[in-house]
Amino acid sequence: MANMSDMTEKRVLVTGGGTGIGRGVALAFAREGASIAIHYAHSAEGAESAVKEIKNSGGHAGFFKADLRDLNQIQGLASDVTSFLGGVDILINNAGITMNRPFFEVTPEQFDTLYDVNIRGMFFLTQAIGRLMVDQGQGAIVNLSSVHASSGMTEHTVYASTKAAIVAFTRVLALELAPKGVRVNAIAPGWILVENHLKVLGDFDHNTAGQNIPAGMIGAPEDIGALAVFLASDQARYIIGQTIIADGGQTAIMPLTGDFREKRKEQWGQGYVVGLGKENEE
Repeated sequence: MANMSDMTEKRVLVTGGGTGIGRGVALAFAREGASIAIHYAHSAEGAESAVKEIKNSGGHAGFFKADLRDLNQIQGLASDVTSFLGGVDILINNAGITMNRPFFEVTPEQFDTLYDVNIRGMFFLTQAIGRLMVDQGQGAIVNLSSVHASSGMTEHTVYASTKAAIVAFTRVLALELAPKGVRVNAIAPGWILVENHLKVLGDFDHNTAGQNIPAGMIGAPEDIGALAVFLASDQARYIIGQTIIADGGQTAIMPLTGDFREKRKEQWGQGYVVGLGKENEE
């Protein structure tokens, strides 16, 4: 049987691929034999080192700078990457900005910055690359959302709303492009340890923090990379318009119910269900 996850002839564009999840995704596709174009806005050193790592392993890769707030640069990115790779089979829309800010302190400039990168940039880059995929008659698009799209955390009104918008965008775009041979899905990561977390949180006990997650650990970029490869492969040919949560069980925990590791002290159903200590007297 043919390897349905084989990426040896695939051409992949990963936005925000210089650091964090984007870098992990780019390296995951490269390990499967894909040719990679890594977009970056600020992390030139990270993008360059990722490309070097891919090339040292015998792969084909290049890096491209673009400000996704600028429509001209978006069009330029699409054109440059297409020329470099000879086309694009897989688009990973990973680039995004995280910001926490109390609701009443959010400025219009801050709001616009997050929406311009997280939504507007993704939208119009996908429009440019999507046209090429439709012309090719095939393609796969994977958008990066977040568990913030479905679970609340204070001071994240802007960020969370952009990530929720990505879920809706994915669902509707999938319907439009599926008949044209292009599959669209999304990934909503939970806590994935990346460089920015360490910059903000400083040195902390990863193992202790990970015990708050059912998986017993904080996720790594390669966890999302493996899922992205799957969703872009023929193995996922029947998955369309979905947002797959990859959070180690983080959002599976019902709040206000205590430690998920501990056995329940309360016994519900006594007197109604046989074997619970009190038989039904009715």
